[in-house]
Amino acid sequence: MTEVDTGESAERPAHANRRNFMRKVFFASGATAVATMGGAGAWAAMADDVTTDASAAPSGAPSGGPGGGTGGPGNQTITEDFFGLTTDGKRIDDLFTIHSTKVDTAGVISAANAFLAGLTDTQKTSTQFTVHSTEWRLWSNIDSYERQGVSLADLTDTQKALGTALLKASLSADGLETTEKIRKINQAAGEAIDNTTAFNEDAYYWTVMGTPSATEPWGFQFDGHHLVVNYFVLGDQVVMSPCFWGSEPTSMEIDGETVTVCHEEVVASLAFVNSLTTAQQSVAIVSATKSNESMKAGAFSDNTVQAYEGLRGDKLNAAQRKKLLGIVEAFVGRAKADAAKVRMSEVAQHLADTYVTWAGGTGADDAFYVRVHSPVVWVEVDCQAPGPLRGAYGGTEGVPTQMHVHSVIRTPNGNDYGKELIRQHYLTSPHHH
Repeated sequence: MTEVDTGESAERPAHANRRNFMRKVFFASGATAVATMGGAGAWAAMADDVTTDASAAPSGAPSGGPGGGTGGPGNQTITEDFFGLTTDGKRIDDLFTIHSTKVDTAGVISAANAFLAGLTDTQKTSTQFTVHSTEWRLWSNIDSYERQGVSLADLTDTQKALGTALLKASLSADGLETTEKIRKINQAAGEAIDNTTAFNEDAYYWTVMGTPSATEPWGFQFDGHHLVVNYFVLGDQVVMSPCFWGSEPTSMEIDGETVTVCHEEVVASLAFVNSLTTAQQSVAIVSATKSNESMKAGAFSDNTVQAYEGLRGDKLNAAQRKKLLGIVEAFVGRAKADAAKVRMSEVAQHLADTYVTWAGGTGADDAFYVRVHSPVVWVEVDCQAPGPLRGAYGGTEGVPTQMHVHSVIRTPNGNDYGKELIRQHYLTSPHHH
């Protein structure tokens, strides 16, 4: 049932460097699995994930603790089988099924085919992977990470336009604008600190997993500094996670205009926490202070184990529940309206057993961390300490600020990257038997 990429090392010049990174990550966490997997063959085995039984936890996969919030590997690696975010290392079954959602995916299929057709043969070879490839999981929000695929810098204006059309077909107007603003600020901040080599608007990469199809699973990834979009399609079902949205700074004067990004999630989060009673806040707020970096399920944390924590949704009144949904909607609303509506309905069905955790202040300008966690959605908004672009806005080192925001949305219990839908598809489709 598992497709295998063949000849990647020979065909993709950057692949050897990527493998070296994987090895470094792997050895940093312990090299015993190499012997277990069989020496040199172990590295080849990393090229693709296998589709595993949801009831069986792959060895070691869910055992790692949270990590990777800064975009590095934390204490988990892509050498582990994918398992997904869980509260205790065990998945909840039957949360995700193959069914009709009536989401119109024809436009994104057409746009993806047009984008691929516009690439040269060499570019296409570097960009297209199988739907099972671990390339899904090799994303990072940090600037210095070496990525696969084709970068915007490698594309002609015509090819860039085809890529923009693919984003436009997949994202809402707000989602497309957010991607453009993140890139625009990245360029302007790079100019402000005189380092556009590392920070610019073209260091963002396309990869396509599988072949765009109306019946078979496929998807794409758009990956770069402070911006990662994973978009999976199976028929009329869409899974847009994990997605990472961030910026440093989050607001900047560019060519006489103030450009602001990642503001919706900050405003929605503060509106929610300030709607709580003092008693409710005492449960939701686990710390009145905010550490430099709090994210638990950023890059390389696909198998994070995190128990529910904080205030449960069934303790909220109707107005508070609406504000809680508003935090999630800030992210989900970056997808097309029909896909977002399906996703929000799914989230709402589990609102009673959704937990919210808060750290930091609750004032309009305070730095904070919030996590919204349910069986079907995971959202983190993390106001971080100034990073490498602090010179662009005068950030104080070590002091968290709303001017540097990292945020992520995921689908717990095995359906990030549409993995659970892929598993079910290969188990139930007669032509795969």
